Amino acid sequence: MDTIIVIINIISSLILVYFAGAGLYFLVFGAAAFFYKEKAARSHATYGTKRRAVVLIPAYKEDSVIVETARAMANHHSSLCNFDVCIIADSLQSETINQLGKLAVYTIPIDFAESTKSKAIKYCLEQLKSDYNYAIVLDADNIPALGFVDRMIERVDAGFMVVQGHRTAKNKNTPIAVLDGISEEVNNSIFRKGHRALGISASLIGSAFIFDFHLFRSMMKTSQSVGGFDKELELMLAERNIEIGYAENAIVYDEKVQNSKGFVHQRRRWLAAQYNYLKQVKRTKVLEDLTRHAFDYPDKAIQFLIPPRLLALGFTFIVALALMVSKYNFDYDVFLSYGWAVAFALNLLAVLIALPIKQFRLKTLWSLFHIPSAFVLMLWAMLKSKGANKKFIHTQHGLKH
Repeated sequence: MDTIIVIINIISSLILVYFAGAGLYFLVFGAAAFFYKEKAARSHATYGTKRRAVVLIPAYKEDSVIVETARAMANHHSSLCNFDVCIIADSLQSETINQLGKLAVYTIPIDFAESTKSKAIKYCLEQLKSDYNYAIVLDADNIPALGFVDRMIERVDAGFMVVQGHRTAKNKNTPIAVLDGISEEVNNSIFRKGHRALGISASLIGSAFIFDFHLFRSMMKTSQSVGGFDKELELMLAERNIEIGYAENAIVYDEKVQNSKGFVHQRRRWLAAQYNYLKQVKRTKVLEDLTRHAFDYPDKAIQFLIPPRLLALGFTFIVALALMVSKYNFDYDVFLSYGWAVAFALNLLAVLIALPIKQFRLKTLWSLFHIPSAFVLMLWAMLKSKGANKKFIHTQHGLKH
């Protein structure tokens, strides 16, 4: 019996270290976000004529939202950059394509037997006849705020070949949407502002980012992504030691998932992609970069390894609560019991620190009551994530509730 208890304690200690380590990681970068400051851009006058960019908007069966996005980009003004807007009309209805034809955008119809975001963008890049300085990628539901393109160009002018913009919630019409919007802002603090404050690359989200055009085209030629298009790009950039910047003031409004079905679909895809790219991490590259004090690639490996925040928060809370209320704890080590409470505190504090002050409002507090159901949905998504990276999973936008 004593041997079994020792084995249980060792295994649970390793699990505890995993979740406590994740909480510490989130907390360090969440706190670092308070010291985020953007690097000054070089003078635009040194570039002479305006630069040229192409805005790529993949739209797979996004008939309900793509016209609004296309119109917003067609009417968007930039004083620093001339840009073309390319709508990659993947399986769109003929009526939608006709509406797009009335706007100042290029529409590239495609209808693959098996669609992926990566495949759609690769096809579009092959069709482009013009040369550009930059490529900007948006999702079909993204609406840029005033000055979005100029703010992105300013970050490029600060010396970055790749920059992630600031995605924020477009809708707050359901509790799930509110929670999803909160998660997005916490991610911006931890994985973008906090990382840049400590000199590490920001994370890509999947849209609202800008690339050097020739770099992007060369990377997309070798892209094999089915899900996790942004994760693949991040790993490729880290392997090439190319830094990713962040533009806090380049805002894009992104539609948040509004129901449990959409939430599970989206998280299932994310979890599958995270596991898939974790398997592709090169341990020799991690060790090599650590020895020369280069942290982008090792940090990316850690991001693929640690659990999603919601799972970490929920799991540590359940274990800590169970140990506190349990009268019979299988002779569980007291130190480990307190350890789970500390692990929960680290994960909770990380979220509270990373949450922008503007999010502390009545609607946010009300949505917190739905965290338990979101945790259950996340568990369900994790259980269903096996094989999800082998087939494109589409999250439908434009739903009304």
